[in-house]
Amino acid sequence: MSAGSQAFSATDTDRLVALRHELHQTPEISGEERQTAARIAGIVEALRPDAMFTGLGGTGVAAVFDSGNPGPAVLFRSELDGLPIHETGNCAWRSRIDGRGHLCGHDGHMAILTGLADALAARRPGKGRVIVLFQPAEETGAGAAAVIADPGFEAIRPDFAFAFHNLPGLPLGSGAVRSGASNFASEGLSIRLGGRTAHASQPEAGISPAAALCELVTALPELPLRLGLHPGTALSTLVHARLGEAAFGIAPGEADVWATLRSIDDQRQEQLMQAARDLATKTAQRHGLTVVFEGHDRFAACHNDPEAEMFVRSAFAVEGVATTAISDPFRWSEDFGLFGSVAKSALFVLGAGIDHPRLHNPDYDFPDALIPLGVRLFEQIARRICD
Repeated sequence: MSAGSQAFSATDTDRLVALRHELHQTPEISGEERQTAARIAGIVEALRPDAMFTGLGGTGVAAVFDSGNPGPAVLFRSELDGLPIHETGNCAWRSRIDGRGHLCGHDGHMAILTGLADALAARRPGKGRVIVLFQPAEETGAGAAAVIADPGFEAIRPDFAFAFHNLPGLPLGSGAVRSGASNFASEGLSIRLGGRTAHASQPEAGISPAAALCELVTALPELPLRLGLHPGTALSTLVHARLGEAAFGIAPGEADVWATLRSIDDQRQEQLMQAARDLATKTAQRHGLTVVFEGHDRFAACHNDPEAEMFVRSAFAVEGVATTAISDPFRWSEDFGLFGSVAKSALFVLGAGIDHPRLHNPDYDFPDALIPLGVRLFEQIARRICD
């Protein structure tokens, strides 16, 4: 620990683990995190921060611990939301809400950020301000944009921003942070093709989207290669397709195809999205169809700033965290990338265990052993910048 930082006791760990278990039992999905936000706000407000903000971007909660002296503003971010997935694990604290689960570890992330708030309440930073932000709607990619667009964000606008995510597949308690590109941008694209229904005995009287749908189902996954984008920098995944109605007497008149498109940076992401829209438009025109697009779950790419990354690596070294080299950016997206547009930001990962159930698996559960480590790493970073 840096000079003046406090040791993390077993009592602290037990209390934060209990909070994590409580949050795990009552998950709320993106945009509906009202009870979770109220619970977190009550805990943090009791720590008597120098400023409190609620309702940021919908349900977001932020607290400011101010030194009273000039210096940088450093923000640490956690998520509030769970997932619309039925939990199948057998832990005593499993979800009490059918079809909802904290199966990505946001309950653990919240417990860690609450622990950081505890440490800051016990000893304010020496200079500048440290902000803890509990962000809504991470899973849909809507939360960061809503928080940053909120007028209240100006009061907590940071110079640095940090977040972490637990990662099954890495040894428990190990760490990793990548230089530069960290997580892919992504967006879901729904394509609706419109023709004209007909009686199944007279298909020639209608305009069927079947052939166009088949072309798109084949062409969309191949789109990055057609654009000359390396497989390690872009990906197009077909996730859903539907043709007409489930009725034997009707020749179809409409079809839907959904794809999730991912790229290493926001520029290539826009190129890929536009190419997908162009492909669908031309395909529809050839077949005499209309086409309508909708974008969903848009995530900006995460890019680690060199100075912010350095603070993470320094914290790893002080805490004796074994590090893993990450050769390629993570293809999964994280709704933290937009904070890089307003601050020097870095996202790092902590291993949840080699054989731990994967993120979003129905039997996933956040490893409690990461809680004290996560608090110490966050505090190390905060103290190094603001002490």
